[in-house]
Amino acid sequence: METVMKTKVKAGNRLKIWEIALLLGVAVCLLSGAKALHTQNELADKVVRLHVLANSDSEEDQALKLQVRDAVLDRAEDLLAGSASRAEAEGKLRGQLLEFERLAEAVVREAGYDYEVTAELTDTEFPTREYEDFTLPAGEYLALRILIGEAAGRNWWCVVFPPLCTAASADVPASAMAAGFTEDEVRLITEEDRGYILKFKAVEFWEALREKWD
Repeated sequence: METVMKTKVKAGNRLKIWEIALLLGVAVCLLSGAKALHTQNELADKVVRLHVLANSDSEEDQALKLQVRDAVLDRAEDLLAGSASRAEAEGKLRGQLLEFERLAEAVVREAGYDYEVTAELTDTEFPTREYEDFTLPAGEYLALRILIGEAAGRNWWCVVFPPLCTAASADVPASAMAAGFTEDEVRLITEEDRGYILKFKAVEFWEALREKWD
């Protein structure tokens, strides 16, 4: 009888150890995810993204999307030159939304299409995105959105402020720092932080939870 009792006690202790280990693992995951989400929020406060949505997935509509992208990027780069913060960049973009709409529409008309075009500046959800010289975690970002026609095709997105998508590889850190990024944030988005993948996955986890709660 005594042997049976000792066996049950040992089994109970082992169960508690596994329970404690599991709880500790969950706690670490939650803390890491919360920190990563905080980092994403801080990045979002310093970034304006560009989101161009094609009319459809046809070869012609996708080529048109890229023409519109190029024109909008060129104008945005000129408009936002010298902007020191996202707030300043946002103010300039909001004041010129009609200009961006007309610019994109002119490209569409010149290409021989009669699609309607809409330009808007709005908070938009993005997945984690790896570009050639930097990566941004999933989450909600302010975005200059250009919607072409039905806006039902594959879309293109990047960063219009700071001008990371038009900056040469060596200029990405400097452009980010000029927009108010910290050294840690620059290391994170340029993948010098080796744990960036896990951190960005943690952000995706938290974003998925938030969608369920909403």
